[in-house]
Amino acid sequence: MRILHTSDWHLGRSFHGTGTLDAQRIFLDNLEKTVREEAVDVVLVAGDVYDRALPAVDVVALFDEALDRLTVAGAHVVISSGNHDSATRLGFGGRILSRGGVHLRTRIEDIGTPVTFSLGEDAELAIYGVPYLEPRVVAEALKADGSTHTAVTRAALDRIREDLDHRRADRRVVSIVLAHTFAAGGTGSDSERDLAIGGLGSVPLSLFEGFDYSALGHLHGRQKLSETVRYSGSPLAYSFSEVNQNKGAWLLEVTADGVREIRAVEWPAPRELAVLAGTLEDLLSREDLDWAATAYCHITLTDSERPARAMERLRTRFPDTLVLAFAPEGGNQDDTRTYSQRIAEARDDADICCGFLEHVRGRKASPEEHALIRSTVDAALSLAHER
Repeated sequence: MRILHTSDWHLGRSFHGTGTLDAQRIFLDNLEKTVREEAVDVVLVAGDVYDRALPAVDVVALFDEALDRLTVAGAHVVISSGNHDSATRLGFGGRILSRGGVHLRTRIEDIGTPVTFSLGEDAELAIYGVPYLEPRVVAEALKADGSTHTAVTRAALDRIREDLDHRRADRRVVSIVLAHTFAAGGTGSDSERDLAIGGLGSVPLSLFEGFDYSALGHLHGRQKLSETVRYSGSPLAYSFSEVNQNKGAWLLEVTADGVREIRAVEWPAPRELAVLAGTLEDLLSREDLDWAATAYCHITLTDSERPARAMERLRTRFPDTLVLAFAPEGGNQDDTRTYSQRIAEARDDADICCGFLEHVRGRKASPEEHALIRSTVDAALSLAHER
């Protein structure tokens, strides 16, 4: 059998305020193409199908379309819920959907109940889904030894091991576990929601020992933590920190003897990402940056003072500049006054306004701006006196 490991679709998510639904439709085109060309039998989705617990109507419609296309292409789909999903809403109709090849694992009660497929006369593939486990909510139900991510994950995996021991009494069982969690050793990015403060959300990699393959979700970069424990990553970039990541999935070849082969599947990005830095004039004139004119751009300006109309001017060449930052090189290092000190040293209200302008944008008021501020302040004071 061929199994495709995906996760973190985040349907409905925006990218720095820009909608991604069209890009997600392209991802689904690539996904269906892979399923057909590689003759995929089962598609795994290890959590975060949606980006929020209450997805918009058009987002739900897109997910419905995805399930229809994948099952028509001949694949079963096994889905577990992530920390962005509403487990209850995602799991609605699960018993009915399973008859059509869509298997949802969003409930604690179903952790030890696998989706099974025959691998021959005396062998089967058992796929277990562990939904995202919020420790304080599920610890009691799982009878966990404590309310930490490690404790509840261990308790959930113990349920799976108990079922596996029973099944392996009379047959060969190849085991795959889906889990939405932060496994120790994984590399995160800026687009993931923290599971806990201070790294307490991570679980030891050793918890997943003994399974033929662990298909993890939550981290958005595709990565291998061990031969049998991997993250597929998100199919699209959801932050500029993912600029150097190759998006795709893992394709597994499974036989009665276990997981025989694992290889990466690549999906081209609908839009390139560009992380650029330099002075405004340099960025506007460099010929080697022509490719970035059609990319989503994160630009850091290094001018010693913030240029006027910086975003407006940048967008004449890089129209999809979504993030603009400033890191001046060789700026005024002599003026170390705090904002409070500047206020205290101001001679009048116009100076206070000019000091605020300099503080928030990193550039002093021009003579024209200074004159405008002074005339405005004088007019306001004159009006106040008349009243």
